[in-house]
Amino acid sequence: MNNQQKVAIVTGASRGIGAGLVKAFRDRDYRVVVNARSIQPSSDPGVLAIAGDIADRSVAQRIIAEALTQFGRIDTLVNNAGIFTAKPFTSFTLEDYANNLAVNLDGFFHITQLAIAEMEKQGSGHVVSITTSLTDHAIDGVPSVLAALTKGGLNAATKSLAIEYAKRGVRVNAVSPGVIKTPMHAPETHGALAGLHPVGRMGDIADIVNGVLYLDSAGFVTGEILHVDGGQSAGH
Repeated sequence: MNNQQKVAIVTGASRGIGAGLVKAFRDRDYRVVVNARSIQPSSDPGVLAIAGDIADRSVAQRIIAEALTQFGRIDTLVNNAGIFTAKPFTSFTLEDYANNLAVNLDGFFHITQLAIAEMEKQGSGHVVSITTSLTDHAIDGVPSVLAALTKGGLNAATKSLAIEYAKRGVRVNAVSPGVIKTPMHAPETHGALAGLHPVGRMGDIADIVNGVLYLDSAGFVTGEILHVDGGQSAGH
């Protein structure tokens, strides 16, 4: 085992942005630990797949333990797992509320706490969370209170953690996307969704991947909420 080769953990890694991140980190010669509820084992020896619900602390514990056992270190954590439920505020059910908090907040808390503990031991590390520009710029017709509540919390936590760990070698940042062209958006919705962005198009998976890779290589950047949103957060 080559303990000098960097290691990234990517949650929500089975498709969309997560899958794009896994490929990008492998292209940079990182070994990658990937997680999603139904993720399949990988034939790539540089990819370790751990299935399970990231909101479950025992799953987070298993991810960290197996990353260290298999690869010997943890350099980057990308908190990509998340859910978005678009409903009018008064239509949210208790199940909607619980599910959003579980994945978006509990999932962040468990794996980030455990990962930072290991990063602190080695004196270096980087955490990136995928949030949303809807936390900064609400859009009429796109009801997003649970996203604002949870992902807005992650933006605030990003800044707080960045300051707490700035002198301990651990950087903490976030990428705040607009609407990204992933399998969760049916093709017939793309025209309307493109219109939500001043640049007139939806984002591509590569746009978010490039934002994460930039932050991962930017050693002087911490506490940054990087908007990759086609100008959405700047105004309309």
